[in-house]
Amino acid sequence: MEALKILIVNNMRKFGMIVALIGIVLFFQIITGGTMLTPLNITNIIMQNSYIIVLAIGMMIIIITGEIDLSVGSVAAFTGAIAGVLLATWDLPVAVGIILCLLLGALIGAWQGFWVAYMAIPSFIVTLAGMLLFRGLTLVVLGGRTIAPFPTEFRTISSAFLPDIFAGGELKLLTILIGIVASVIYIMYELRQRKISKFYQFQTSSYGLFLTKLAILVLIINSFTYVLALYQGLPIVLLILIALIISYTFVMNKTIIGRHIYAVGGNVKAAELSGVRTKKMKFLAFVNMGVLAALAGLIFTARLNAATPQAGTLFELDAIAAAVIGGASFSGGVGTIVGAVIGALVMGVLNNGMSLMGIGTDWQQAIKGLVLLGAVAFDVLSKNKS
Repeated sequence: MEALKILIVNNMRKFGMIVALIGIVLFFQIITGGTMLTPLNITNIIMQNSYIIVLAIGMMIIIITGEIDLSVGSVAAFTGAIAGVLLATWDLPVAVGIILCLLLGALIGAWQGFWVAYMAIPSFIVTLAGMLLFRGLTLVVLGGRTIAPFPTEFRTISSAFLPDIFAGGELKLLTILIGIVASVIYIMYELRQRKISKFYQFQTSSYGLFLTKLAILVLIINSFTYVLALYQGLPIVLLILIALIISYTFVMNKTIIGRHIYAVGGNVKAAELSGVRTKKMKFLAFVNMGVLAALAGLIFTARLNAATPQAGTLFELDAIAAAVIGGASFSGGVGTIVGAVIGALVMGVLNNGMSLMGIGTDWQQAIKGLVLLGAVAFDVLSKNKS
């Protein structure tokens, strides 16, 4: 019991957001008469919010370094417009167009990172200028018109599903198999981590609590994949998101770069004295944000099947809200990739649930604003107590 109490206290923010997400889902499940957790609606939540999750991952890293990026929505719109020209107008091969757009995102991130990291201009000013600059360039590229349609191969990244090679009919057997394999991999990973922790005599939870955690998460994984299997199976965009979550979690938790990023956000002066190349870390964080903003723009454009001047509007606010709700602190040095995903899901479920209830966009924005304020207030109060 004491171990459980310590675990909850040490992960108060993370558990709080998970409980909030579960509570919001259950609330809308009851209010909408069971519509929230139908296979079709769960699939829609994933596909409709995939680009926000991508942006939230990049924004979390930016905020961990103690900076902010207000330009991500405009960068997403700009890369979507460029994709429209390359793929729909010039008919370039889809792979070539995607690579060029991601490289463009990296260049944009490098441009902004240079001013922030090496010229010491506040990121708020640099990215505010970037927001205006790339919104204007989007209008220039599109000429105020919409470019559509896109090639089928391009649209698959946000609207297609993993083919069921087992031909299971209405139940997609491949999706269920992937859930089982993922559960086995997760169990093996947790057992290995526990063994390493015991070898180095780190504090570990009781065996009973450890097994309970494994059982709950395996149940969640397989329930989730089963629900998806009842509709069309695993969306391609979900596989992209899973790859991003795993790779970025590994980088932030297990690599020198990740530790240096946390060090920069925690105390930049101490990091410099410890030999951390703080300017380089901030520069890389913005380059990474540029690439992810470009990827989010491609996903959104593919889902819409059109490049429009209005694309990307308020994306930056959704990304910042997701990161903050997921545990990021504007003072820097705090936050996790999983937390950013949870925050993005909270925003996505709120949007979806309120839409199912027929709540207008005006009230949706007001409610999301209150949720964001509550998350920041919770963070401040938690820090004051500690």
